[in-house]
Amino acid sequence: MKISYTVLGTNNLDAGTTFYNSLFEGMGSCQSFRTDRMNFWQFENFSFALAIPFNEEPATNGNGTMIGFDVETEDEVKRLYAKAIELGGSCDGEPSEKGPRFSGYVRDLDNNKLCFFK
Repeated sequence: MKISYTVLGTNNLDAGTTFYNSLFEGMGSCQSFRTDRMNFWQFENFSFALAIPFNEEPATNGNGTMIGFDVETEDEVKRLYAKAIELGGSCDGEPSEKGPRFSGYVRDLDNNKLCFFK
């Protein structure tokens, strides 16, 4: 079994799309399509989506929920962490060796937690 896609909720699809388009730039992803309430990016082995919730209630981040992006190098961890902060995200753990992995943690514009690790 493997995870094939991840969807995060947003309260501002345009701002979130701009954030992730910039964050994913140069990573081999492409924005594959968009609807009035959802935007998809396709990577080699999985899809990532940002969505206004179906139930029309405000999007909230999950307490304890985190999306991990496995990247190639420590430099890429640092670059993505810095890019997310530059785009208006917030720090949730600067890049460093944490346990068996080098990782950095950020929150996106809707306070969803992302981890970049090598």
